[in-house]
Amino acid sequence: MSRKLLTPETLEAVADRFKLLAEPARLSVLNQLRAGPLNVSELIDATGLNQANLSKHLQLLHANGFVERRREGLFVIYQLADTSVFALCDIMCCQLKRTAPARAGRLRAV
Repeated sequence: MSRKLLTPETLEAVADRFKLLAEPARLSVLNQLRAGPLNVSELIDATGLNQANLSKHLQLLHANGFVERRREGLFVIYQLADTSVFALCDIMCCQLKRTAPARAGRLRAV
């Protein structure tokens, strides 16, 4: 495995991607699309976001290559552009499970 250091430009690009994923509403949208393509109305129902807020998040996700969209008649259908984002989620979920006992102990001590 290569141990090359990342360039400052690469670090900035990676940080920008993580910033996009740091918003729970965007993660919720991606999570709903994990099951398959959905239109805006279905995403509103599934996420509980209002139309304006959802549109803002979908625009950011689309502009950054996380989702694709297509028009079908009156509807715009969104789907995941790349499922590799869930590899990151799986890594984080495993880490959270491993450290849960220590976090719970710190919370009880407060």
